[in-house]
Amino acid sequence: MELIQSFTVDHTRIVPGIFTSRVDRLGDYSVTTYDVRVKKPNKEPVIDVAAMHTLEHLIATYLRNDPEWKDEVVYWGPMGCLTGFYLILKGSRPSREIHDLLLKAFRSVEDAQEVPGATPENCGNYLMHNLEMAKWYAREYADYLEANAGNSDIFEYPKTERPLTGDGQDFFDS
Repeated sequence: MELIQSFTVDHTRIVPGIFTSRVDRLGDYSVTTYDVRVKKPNKEPVIDVAAMHTLEHLIATYLRNDPEWKDEVVYWGPMGCLTGFYLILKGSRPSREIHDLLLKAFRSVEDAQEVPGATPENCGNYLMHNLEMAKWYAREYADYLEANAGNSDIFEYPKTERPLTGDGQDFFDS
């Protein structure tokens, strides 16, 4: 089986940042999946589950209401490993071009007084939220994005290099 794109990223070298994970053509248009990495995998503690859920609600709401970007947003949701989020946008643009959007989205969390959609009618686990922790993670990540805006490492994936077998196929040790 072919290794999927996100498993070709060297998770021992990736830093928090905004990365283009993949670009897919869908008929006449394309969509781009961005890896919005908030924590360094396998080094930092992951994002608290309740805070992750709250960030999902708050930032999805922000993105889908931003006048400039709302029509471009296809999806915002958490990674299973709890180190970040996936953002899918219509079109294809370098990850640097969404830096300011994500910086504003994470900064907007600070002003939140409640979690949108956190009712039994609107959410499958409405009691699992932590607004104060979400604010803490959002502030930490926004400060990091701001401080590292000129650092290309936060926009370019480190790729895993795999040895080849004798017949030229990628070698996988698991």
